[in-house]
Parts: sequence; C-alpha cells; structure tokens
Amino acid sequence: MLRIHFTPLDLQGIRVARRPDPLWELVCAACRLGTDQGPLEFGAWRRGVIERTARDPEARRALRLLRTFVPPAGYIPDFLTPSVPNGGLPAALAQVRATPRRRLQRELGVLAVARPLPAWTTALGRPGDRGMGSLVRALEISSRALLEPRWGQVRRAVQEEVDLRARTLLDGGVRALLGSLPFARWQAPVLEVDYPVDRDLHLEGRGLLLLPSYFCWRRPTALADPELGPVLVHPVTARPLGTVTPEGGGLERLLGRTRATVLVQVARGRTRTTSEVARAVGIALPSASYQLAVLRDGGLVASHREGQFVRHSVTFMGHRLLGADTARRTETDPAFGP
Repeated sequence: MLRIHFTPLDLQGIRVARRPDPLWELVCAACRLGTDQGPLEFGAWRRGVIERTARDPEARRALRLLRTFVPPAGYIPDFLTPSVPNGGLPAALAQVRATPRRRLQRELGVLAVARPLPAWTTALGRPGDRGMGSLVRALEISSRALLEPRWGQVRRAVQEEVDLRARTLLDGGVRALLGSLPFARWQAPVLEVDYPVDRDLHLEGRGLLLLPSYFCWRRPTALADPELGPVLVHPVTARPLGTVTPEGGGLERLLGRTRATVLVQVARGRTRTTSEVARAVGIALPSASYQLAVLRDGGLVASHREGQFVRHSVTFMGHRLLGADTARRTETDPAFGP
C-alpha cells in the first residue's frame, strides 16, 4: 500500500493532468506488452504490435533496448518519465536526453540490483557517449510502434477520465474527488492507494498531480524518488474498447443490438452507473435499467449499490463472451484491430 500524506496546503494543490503523458503511456505500454494482462483491453493491440514489429527490424531493436530499462514489473528508472507539462513527446525526449549523469548512475544502480544491465549503460551521460542518443531514439521508435496505433483511444479515455474527475470536484469538492478514486481510500489526511509495495509519500506542501493513463493497469504507479514532484499515475476508469463492438458480430445476434451495446458499454469501465450506461448507449434510463437487469439475471453483469448509485461491472462470464466474440472477428476480419 502507498500512503500519501496531505497537509492543508497539499489539498489546495491537487491537479488532474488534462492530456495523456506520452512517456508514462510508453512505459506502461511496454509493461503490458510483456504480459498477458487485460486480454480484452490489450489483446488485439498486443497481436497488432507483434505482427507489425515482425516486419520492422528497427522497431524490434528499439523495443529490445527499451526492455533493458523497463521490466514488466518492479523498479523503473524515474528519468524515463520526466515531468513535462507542455511540448508533447519531443519535449519529453529532450528532457530525458538532458538527464544529469549523476542521476543516471544513481537510478541505473538501483535497477542493476534487480537485473543485470549491459556494460554500455555504465557510460551513459559521459561526454562523447552515444548511448543516450541511442536510448532516446529507441524511445521515439517504440512510441510509434506501441502508442500510435491506439493514440486516439488513449486521448479519448483520458479526456473521459478528466471530465469525470472535474464533475466530481465541482459537485462535491476535494473530499469527494479523493473519495471517488476507485483504486484508493481517503482516510483524511492520508490517501491509501492500492500499490505493489508498502511505502509512505509525504507531500509536504508540493501538492499532487493525478495522471490518468490508458495503459496503466489495475493499480496506480508513482515515481520511486520521493524528492521528485509527486505524481500518481492511475488507470482510467473507462477504457474505450474499439476492438470490441457488437455491430455485425455474433454478440449482437445472440443478445440483440441494444443489449449487446449495453454489455460493451459496461465493459468499457471498471464500473458504470445506470445513468452512465443510458447516456453512452443513447437510451432512456428505464430501458437501461431493464437491459442491465436481464444481463444481470444471465450472469453477464454484476451490480452493487454505492451510496445513491447502483454500479455495474461485467462478470468473468461476460468478459469471456466478449473475448470470444472479439477473437472470432479478429480471425475473420483483417481490418479488425488496433
């Protein structure tokens, strides 16, 4: 668990990033590529990346170099994800290239404890060394290979998350915002976050940046160095599943157009309220409630009350049904994919 300690000043300094961070998305995408996590969300994307890189030796080399610094789990050097509010990927890559050698040595030393590093990494940052240029180039090429095919969906998912958090803040204030985060529990003045290791982060007046991420999965991540600007990278609540649509598939024939669309919309978020489903599908609230009840009776959707709302999520059986429909259409439709 990660315990983030707030002061009154920190509560005034909570921010939500308004757009995806390309290097955080790249690092998280590299982690997803090396696992089988999220078969519904990332399965088609993984297959597409593997197929494209099989035909692109430069991309394969870049991804191999990236994996040197980004293991599927565990410590990842902070210098790979600098804080660059504006300027996009070019500005972020310039910041990586300018990382001081002392910091490189320190962070790579931590990484080397967990896994052996190639000898050339010890020269990174020295005058005349070309390794940093190769690393930055590999980040750029890997971004094209991993992110470009799905960047439109990444942007939409982050925008939906920003809109959701903004509405929560406007309706209920900072307490409601912190209390609404599905991966954390607000126990004033501490935010307890689901996290792979046990640690404490004292903000000490610096505030906190909430950074929604499409490729972040299940639980948030953060910078390892507590002296750096505090940022909490967390999964988006709703992930647009462009690779799962009921149109023209067996799912629609089995469930009917409206009910299949309702199931897909519920799958696009960890949980969805009845009103959110109704708005997303474009049907009346009573109709959405009825369709959700039928799906719940069929074991495809689970529902639970949370305050004044009823939240719905797709069950394992529902995900299996969606996944089977996706796999069938992936095999028969060459245009289907990320």
